[in-house]
Amino acid sequence: MYYIQEADKPKLLFRLFNIIQLEGDKIILPIDGNKKIESKKARKLAKKTKKIFEKTKSKKVVISKKILEQEEYINLLYTYNLGFIKGYWLFETLSNKAIEYILEKKKKKKQETKITILVNDLSETILAIIRILAKEYKAISIITNHREKFKKLESQILEQDGIMITVGNNKKKGLSKAEVVLNVDFPSELVNQYNICENAIIINLRGNVKINKKRFNGLSINDYEICFEGLEGLDYDKQTKYKAYQIYEAQIIRKQPYHEIIKQIEKDKVKIMKLVGNNMTI
Repeated sequence: MYYIQEADKPKLLFRLFNIIQLEGDKIILPIDGNKKIESKKARKLAKKTKKIFEKTKSKKVVISKKILEQEEYINLLYTYNLGFIKGYWLFETLSNKAIEYILEKKKKKKQETKITILVNDLSETILAIIRILAKEYKAISIITNHREKFKKLESQILEQDGIMITVGNNKKKGLSKAEVVLNVDFPSELVNQYNICENAIIINLRGNVKINKKRFNGLSINDYEICFEGLEGLDYDKQTKYKAYQIYEAQIIRKQPYHEIIKQIEKDKVKIMKLVGNNMTI
């Protein structure tokens, strides 16, 4: 695994000849992170980055916050099929903790809170999360375009755990009274087709969802941050130039049962530090 970051003070010679430094597990680009890379330079740096990964045969990469803003360079890297660590998988795994964090900040009780889940594709992680939420919260409802898949789940949870959940897809009423919404995989254009409660808190696990409703005064969360045991032991660059959740996700072996991953998360004392919304951070 490698980390791609900008240079603190790129030397003139390195900038002129697009010389990329390789220091341990860091790929350091000769650019000023506060300035947009020109197209010609972005292409040259992307090709050189590709060659580094071809030599090392590594596919997994964590990218600094500043480099992530360099859209043209990032889009070029996408074409090389590198394994970008985005943090979406970890956010999904921590979604229960995200909801608990919100309720703590809003001083709400689980037993009085209804959770609505927007989901079309059911992963093992989301199935586990649904079972956990169904046991802890007042009511759980699922909104999906694939009701046939989830109706079976609805009956299974009722039969196995004795807990009632509802499955539907009513665009007028489905989100009109929703307090906390866990958006697993609905894109912006689909979410905005629904009547949304004006004070709803929407947690977008895949990020980049914008609510266009004029009366919406709630919170649409598209990013987050965590801390974990061992973070302070990392070098200064990794602590300051990267998102902690990307670093942590890169360390986790994802091909494990959900309960084993949760054990590791608890052992590492992973804690949500903030949730970043459309117009505020909590």
